[in-house]
Amino acid sequence: MSDPTRLSIAETRDALAARELSAEELTQAHIQAIDGGNAALNAFILPTPDHALEMARASDERLAKGEAGPLEGIPLGIKDLFCTKGVRTTACSHILDGFEPGYESTVTRNLWNAGAVMLGKLNCDEFAMGSSNETSYYEPVINPWRRSGSDAKLVPGGSSGGSASAVAACLAQGATATDTGGSIRQPASLTGTVGLKPTYGRCSRWGIVAFASSLDQAGPITRTVRDSAIMLGAMAGYDEKDTTSVNMPVPDYEAAVGESIKGLKVGIPREYSMEGMPAEIEALWQTGIDWLKDAGAEISDVSLPHTKYALPAYYIVAPAEASSNLARYDGVRYGLRIEGDDIVDMYEKTRAAGFGAEVKRRVLIGTYVLSAGYYDAYYLKAQRVRTLIKRDFEQVFEDVDVLLTPATPGPAFALGEKSGDPIEMYLNDIFTVPANMSGLPGISIPGGLSGEGTPLGLQLISRAFDEEMLFRVGHVIEQAAGKLPEPENWWSTS
Repeated sequence: MSDPTRLSIAETRDALAARELSAEELTQAHIQAIDGGNAALNAFILPTPDHALEMARASDERLAKGEAGPLEGIPLGIKDLFCTKGVRTTACSHILDGFEPGYESTVTRNLWNAGAVMLGKLNCDEFAMGSSNETSYYEPVINPWRRSGSDAKLVPGGSSGGSASAVAACLAQGATATDTGGSIRQPASLTGTVGLKPTYGRCSRWGIVAFASSLDQAGPITRTVRDSAIMLGAMAGYDEKDTTSVNMPVPDYEAAVGESIKGLKVGIPREYSMEGMPAEIEALWQTGIDWLKDAGAEISDVSLPHTKYALPAYYIVAPAEASSNLARYDGVRYGLRIEGDDIVDMYEKTRAAGFGAEVKRRVLIGTYVLSAGYYDAYYLKAQRVRTLIKRDFEQVFEDVDVLLTPATPGPAFALGEKSGDPIEMYLNDIFTVPANMSGLPGISIPGGLSGEGTPLGLQLISRAFDEEMLFRVGHVIEQAAGKLPEPENWWSTS
């Protein structure tokens, strides 16, 4: 086999079952790819080659006995937000320096129980706060894609930029990620990968470093829709340790891939066509509509009138929850400690040195909106708006099966191009935030290339716990769009 790192998860599963490839050979190929390419991308902040090979050998033993799990021998990268027992987990923040959890997150434990192999921990925005993966304490992640005729380094999106970059560059066959306001779908769109945010409560949040607890949701980044379905099947499930986990059976998601969409009703929300939207985003959206229409779907215009309030409401709710969640990082129990004259001085010095600028900004905003005199004016009002956004979706889904929208307002931008303007950075999540505010599942599928020669994605949103619909319709878009070319020459930029 020439290069097993280019195989999809589904293809690899078949090759392993047919004994055309061993899990150890597959893992070794990925370790070599990381050794040769990670310096150019900074996607992995902690490769774990010895641990990976040990897991791969155990997979080969199970394969030989006919005891293979659904992800047996599949090498994955793990976003540094997921706690991994005995393996450093920092949320890419200085304040968690040296932290090695004594426990495993539920999602990663589910993956190991399914036979997956851990290649290492992936870079992300600090505490998942960012839209470009430029806020990490371990330096930015680089997108393997380049603009036509330019060597400028592009962002991979965020916060799951390390996950998206590693999968796009074939350093991992799939990766875990988290989505609070678009942090799976947005980087997937900018890197030409498939990014799924499941319904809130579908995957356990236990053992995932919290950003905004009512919004955070784990999901996969993969290279194909089928691979996304396979990974979600292993990641999802009820967890009694997570009070927001929903006790529902996990369907056979892969069975939905390839089903006909003839007669399905696809809604096109008019509010997503915003003033100043680039013409190529509008054109891609229309192309996606045509693909679904050609496949037999019925297209109808729908209205989500409170969409315009989703982003401002999100940037009240999310920082408020972040300010509460991050209060535990004080230098007392674990991570960084900067000694002071007294305990208050130690708190102040530790948090000043341990948190980056974006985290400090959001903690300050969150503390402000929760403070006396502002709680009712900001936080409670944002929660009421959130209810209205959720109601909009519920009403629309009485008449349609799925919604089609753009995934991002534009293609990948260069490092430093937008990071100096927080408002412009926040606008990168304008199409993805509404699904988080309503707890609904969404997926980004590669739709084509921008005029700059870089990927653009289309987003699908479905009813709660109807991820099968996303895989069903997403596969149609994937087939119509065709496979994107692989990004070229990124390994020469380290």
